[in-house]
Amino acid sequence: MYLSFFGLSEKPFAITPNPRYLYMSERHAEALAHLMYGLNEAGGFIQLTGEVGTGKTTVVRTLLEQLPQHADVAVILNPRLSPSELLLSICEELGIFLTDENTSSIKDLVDVLNARLLATHAKGRRVVVIIDEAQNLLPETLEQVRLLTNLETATHKLMQIILIGQPELRDLLSRNDLRQLAQRITGRFHLTPLNSDDTAAYVKHRMQVAGATREIFTERALQAIHRASRGIPRLINIICDRALLGAYTNSEYEIGPSLIREASVEIEGEKPSYTRWLWTLLVLILIALATFAAYRYFYHAPITSTSPLVATSTSSSSSTSAIIAPVAMDTGEMLKQYAGSTATDNALTTLFALWNAHYEIGGARSCQQATAQGLECIFQKGSWDLLRSLNRPAILHLADEQGTAHQVVIMELSPATARLMLDQRIVSVTTASLSRYWNGDYLLLWRPKVTDQKVLSAGNQGPEVLWLRRALAQLKNESLPKQASDVFDDGLTAALADFQRAHRLHPDGIAGLQTQVALDAATVTDGSPTLIKSSEALPANTASGKQL
Repeated sequence: MYLSFFGLSEKPFAITPNPRYLYMSERHAEALAHLMYGLNEAGGFIQLTGEVGTGKTTVVRTLLEQLPQHADVAVILNPRLSPSELLLSICEELGIFLTDENTSSIKDLVDVLNARLLATHAKGRRVVVIIDEAQNLLPETLEQVRLLTNLETATHKLMQIILIGQPELRDLLSRNDLRQLAQRITGRFHLTPLNSDDTAAYVKHRMQVAGATREIFTERALQAIHRASRGIPRLINIICDRALLGAYTNSEYEIGPSLIREASVEIEGEKPSYTRWLWTLLVLILIALATFAAYRYFYHAPITSTSPLVATSTSSSSSTSAIIAPVAMDTGEMLKQYAGSTATDNALTTLFALWNAHYEIGGARSCQQATAQGLECIFQKGSWDLLRSLNRPAILHLADEQGTAHQVVIMELSPATARLMLDQRIVSVTTASLSRYWNGDYLLLWRPKVTDQKVLSAGNQGPEVLWLRRALAQLKNESLPKQASDVFDDGLTAALADFQRAHRLHPDGIAGLQTQVALDAATVTDGSPTLIKSSEALPANTASGKQL
């Protein structure tokens, strides 16, 4: 209906996959890289998870297009199968000829499959099994999947299995009766939604492919799309398609934020109501109470000028103490007052300075600059609880009522207030008001204590495991023998799970990136910056009886 009105050759936001409209964000490219790396390893499991509509299918389709020529692939799209049905499906996908005689039992099916795998290996080829919607696998079927990884030669696994699923897959694999399977996963990646910049680039890319010769969505509309869709590509498509139809109906050649809001309300099936206004009033009252409480706190416990928090000038080697605002502000007022200090470069300069590092504006990408100085970046979506667990200063992505993006550095977090560094000033805001403007995106830096920083799980061996063992022992005030084991064993798995539970992390006994950062912060002794005061820090892992 609206194609000729906007000069488009086809619908730019159709939900059905189309390779011509492929847009790979940095996170999608990173997920693809993890899968490709896993395929080149010696077999086992790779796990890719993500919320509905985040683009897992897009990543898998791209993976299939880029698989090496020597790989044979079996794709299972309907995993709600019994163990024997799953084996049958894998054999059929691999083109294995089956008779009634060799399908009478699971053992017969495994024998036939094993014979094909050995023959394939002898030819220098690899077999890859991709199971989509893996969160729907039955526990007994998952156990059969695990047993398939026992098919091996003396030096190589004969099959690589990729599990694709929603976040529920992580919960499923954390079950105690499936721990043996979880321990065989050699690579994990959780696909998060698009950030605001990627959302804008995604919309513009699809419009250009569809034949648009001008910008139809305004910048404020693009920001509104990100807020309404939460960065989920499928929702972006639905909202944009509805907004284009609404603009056509109103004979508007440009789409602003109001049309996006109307499209979002239509999609969610919501109507503005007095209930929503009452909730808004309640939130404002709570914010006012929190602000008053914070004022009382700061009035009776004023901040002195001896604060160790320092912002370092990027133009010279001198440093100046930050000026601290004593009273917690509302975040909206803060963004208006410091609007000129919330650009990305300002925030990166401040964050790097907290680590005694230098950020060069206009230089290489920020994470590349960090790596060159012994630091690593984490750019993810999370919550206040997660930031408290990671316990490192971070850049928060905020958006004001007009949809304007702001980047601020949070350098201290308490239950009611947060301290931000803006233009060499430490500004206190209430966390209640900050939550209204923060969409969960954050970027933080940390300094790994080992050179080969990677996910660590049962069966791994090396100096990274030894660091993990020593850090956990340090938290419990225990000493390790000089010849401490560098093998990730069951005792270390249990001790790590205890630490994760104490720090509100997923207690899977696997040292992923977030767990390593939290453990590093909990054992910090080198003066690295932390987010939580020592008196407010999360409790250390005090569980006893676990052999490290």
